[in-house]
Amino acid sequence: MTATVQERRARPLVIRHRRPPRRGRRSATLTALTAIMLLYTLLPLAWLVINATKTQEGLLGSFGLWFDSDFALFANIADTFGYGGGLFTRWLLNTLLYVVLGAGGATLLATVGGYGLAKFDFPGKKAVFAVVIGAVAVPGTALAVPTFLMFSSLGLTNTPWAIIIPSLVSPFGLYLMWTFAADAVPNEILESARVDGAGEFTTFFRISLPLLAPGIVTVLLFTVVATWNNYFLPLIMLKDPAWYPLTLGLNSWNAQASTAGGEAIFNLVITGSLLTIVPLIAAFLLLQRYWQSGLAAGSVKE
Repeated sequence: MTATVQERRARPLVIRHRRPPRRGRRSATLTALTAIMLLYTLLPLAWLVINATKTQEGLLGSFGLWFDSDFALFANIADTFGYGGGLFTRWLLNTLLYVVLGAGGATLLATVGGYGLAKFDFPGKKAVFAVVIGAVAVPGTALAVPTFLMFSSLGLTNTPWAIIIPSLVSPFGLYLMWTFAADAVPNEILESARVDGAGEFTTFFRISLPLLAPGIVTVLLFTVVATWNNYFLPLIMLKDPAWYPLTLGLNSWNAQASTAGGEAIFNLVITGSLLTIVPLIAAFLLLQRYWQSGLAAGSVKE
């Protein structure tokens, strides 16, 4: 026993140095492609911000990617809201109406439908899946003319319902919530809640809905952007400028310069375009904290 301890003490102390973790190799090609994509994304935004600070004369007589001597951003904003008797404000409120009812309703229907398709079995489920996939593959422009003919026969053209009702259908949002709910809500949690006597509505609102929050936010952002930027459907459905969304209204302002006796207001069009994207940026910044994953991690013990 003593000899063994002495032998251990006599052994030299060996210090093992840990190797530093290997750093990933930097790819010059990937870095260059990322820089090009960043430039491609930010350059139009920079052009929009810079030119929104110029007057009509400064816009046409200065370099597009640099400021003019006359800073007119706040004057342009005031003129944008005041031009045409406040048409821009009306178009903004119309767009908000279409987004709240259309995109909000589409998100609600996609959430309920996707959850039901993911967690319940019923006859014809495979057929529903095929229909949803087929609807995702069909572009919206291909359905615009049949939609117009149908709404025209119902007498709903040139009304807000011609924009709101088609916006309620989001095949991509339904498919996204279907696939997300299949993994985000474990079946074991639902079975435990049912065993404890919870009904389906209680289970959905108190257990499943918090777990579906990241998917709901994702679908909401997709539908909000699609409805906010919708141009072709309002173009064929609406004739009254009082019901125009921002996209169609700004295009009508831009077209004034090519009409006989029309007034060129390119500075107001650019300023209005800048104001149009501000709510979208605010929506992404406010909703990004809900973009979380793994909310159900560790909730089920295997």
